[in-house]
Amino acid sequence: MPEVPSLSGSVSDVFAPDGALARAVPDFEPRAGQIEMASAVARAFEDGGVLLAEAGTGTGKTLAYLVPAILSRQRVLISTGTKNLQEQIYFKDIPALRDALGIPFTATYMKGRANYLCLHRMDQLTGGATGAPVVHDVFLPIIKEWSARTETGDRAELEDLPEDLPFWNEVSATAETCLGTECARYDECFVTRMRQRAAASDLVIVNHHLLCADAAVRQNAFGEVIPACTNAVLDEAHQLEDVATQYFGFSVSTYRLEELARDVERLAASGAIDDRQSQDDLANAINKLRDHARAFFAELAYAHRTSGQTRGEERVRATDASLRGTHDAAAHLTSALDVVESTLALLRRPASGAGDAGAGADETDEGGRAEEIQALARRAGELRTELRFLLRAGDAEYVYFVEFRGRGIFLRASPVDVSKIVRELLLDRMRTTILTSATLTVDGTFDYIRDRLGISTAGELRLPSEFDFARQAILYLPPRMPDPRSADFALAAGREVIEILRRTEGRAFVLFTSYATLGAVQAMAEMALDYPMFVQGTAPRSQLLRQFRATPHAVLFATSSFWQGVDVIGDALSCVIIDKLPFASPSDPITAARIEAIRERGGEPFGEYQVPLAILALQQGLGRLIRHRRDRGVLAVLDPRLRTKGYGRRFLGSLPPAPVVHDLSRIEAFFRD
Repeated sequence: MPEVPSLSGSVSDVFAPDGALARAVPDFEPRAGQIEMASAVARAFEDGGVLLAEAGTGTGKTLAYLVPAILSRQRVLISTGTKNLQEQIYFKDIPALRDALGIPFTATYMKGRANYLCLHRMDQLTGGATGAPVVHDVFLPIIKEWSARTETGDRAELEDLPEDLPFWNEVSATAETCLGTECARYDECFVTRMRQRAAASDLVIVNHHLLCADAAVRQNAFGEVIPACTNAVLDEAHQLEDVATQYFGFSVSTYRLEELARDVERLAASGAIDDRQSQDDLANAINKLRDHARAFFAELAYAHRTSGQTRGEERVRATDASLRGTHDAAAHLTSALDVVESTLALLRRPASGAGDAGAGADETDEGGRAEEIQALARRAGELRTELRFLLRAGDAEYVYFVEFRGRGIFLRASPVDVSKIVRELLLDRMRTTILTSATLTVDGTFDYIRDRLGISTAGELRLPSEFDFARQAILYLPPRMPDPRSADFALAAGREVIEILRRTEGRAFVLFTSYATLGAVQAMAEMALDYPMFVQGTAPRSQLLRQFRATPHAVLFATSSFWQGVDVIGDALSCVIIDKLPFASPSDPITAARIEAIRERGGEPFGEYQVPLAILALQQGLGRLIRHRRDRGVLAVLDPRLRTKGYGRRFLGSLPPAPVVHDLSRIEAFFRD
């Protein structure tokens, strides 16, 4: 009887010079790092446990974990940090591997609920009362017509719909509004269908936001969408702590309260309540809820705004003392939520005689209506409970803060340390977990990521980049720059940026750590240069990237959201300029709380936390430049602390091994060669 080859052996055969990939994939070249990583992933699937794998740019890490995942013949959860990588895996890598490997396997691409149309919520708007906003008349017919022909209900299909359209929030699926199996549209539901496809798939492809959101609702045994998996690959794993911090906390906001009020009104407008007294009681309860919510958030803003006018986004630490002045308004708000909850609870029993005629035909509608009322009552109760927890601000494991974002005000609590949460809710539930990224190590070790994510026992693999940075890039550090904290820095940075862009003929990302410096430098560059310039915030990110790629000699000015998960291959991007070392602001409530926690346990937060975090961010920012073996370009960091501070050596030691230059003429020479 022939011996069944091991997974490791099968994987090695696929990546061999005469293997399946070489035969099927054009221009495939066996890479030592890719083969080493694929073998390590295969062994992890065979033996179980955790593998930490840092794969430098150009390694080909996605194929290095996808091939063992497919050949393992087990269900594997693949989670990415960005939607771009998620789409690359599903739309590019999976079809290529299906052709190359010649074995049948299935894959499902899952997004967060809010990406999908909720048919029930759309029905409510369609049959709603008169007097709906004009925006309903514009967008509702478009979405209703599309809903009849879409297979997925994914809003990405509506390419002409603005990315930030508020109306989408009124028809999208959410865990809060989901009625589950009681919904009349359950069998047709796009989220239900997605869950069913995933439950029958070999590969389930999600992103960290959905992974953490799902784990958070799984704690409550309600609303999870990801099927049970015992094997996981977490790509772009350096982002996991930040994403987990967002989802494993508590939040009450102006938006959340208004959405509850609006959904209750929508229920009443649908004709679900046929008793006039109940209608009046509910309307009064919602009016009082809105009044007390406005009063509470006004008090909250007054107590925490650092100036009369807040910036576009601002987060301010909240304490028991700072919240004390809001307690009276909060008491009225929690009381109003009590009234909403109790009024809804009384509605769960239909009025006498309401269902006599045609009772059999209406049983499903009645059941769905009762479930909808119960879901709204549950939401009111959860809001009240969370608000009381937030107002106490007494749990030392959380940091409390007020966030101002656009017109919204949020009172939040986020975990100071997510390591235990990540370990218990994600890692410990898996037989095998692969955590990979191009940037996982600091000072040559995995100690930082192990500490932040609660990983004790794990295999380790560190693979250098496949790119030849000595030939493909140079690192420009200006010879003289003022201290980045001084008032002169923005002016000096603007001059340097202009001189660099003249020599690169545009074709650059200029990345900033603050909007203030971005605005100042952009204004100077627009006066001095004729290159096309794009600025973050003037259009959706995907649109800016398309315009940048399509426009010769373009320059993009951006902040944090463009530091990672963005690929521009070829001459269109030949320079990445970073203004300052990307230290997290110590005034940020979460950063401040983590600094305090490290200090309290006798650690040194700057060296243990702030520097490593900034190193990983800098690596990601500079990593935008060289994405292919034919790419060439200039990396530039304008912050003088790389040379003047002792910790600068740690940053320099983590950067790509490109030649360091200090003279602008070397940039000209580099592009002439």
